[in-house]
Amino acid sequence: MRRQERENMVKFLIQMKGFTHQTLMVMTDEDVEHLYTRAYSFHEKIEEA
Repeated sequence: MRRQERENMVKFLIQMKGFTHQTLMVMTDEDVEHLYTRAYSFHEKIEEA
């Protein structure tokens, strides 16, 4: 995962899910990507409704 990609995911998770920057910084790329995928999928479903 590229650095910019991770930064964008972290920003999204902070805004949409209320995570702290410190919490996300200690997670692996895989953990952040998993949380992002779940949050984004949920967000898309809400937008479609």
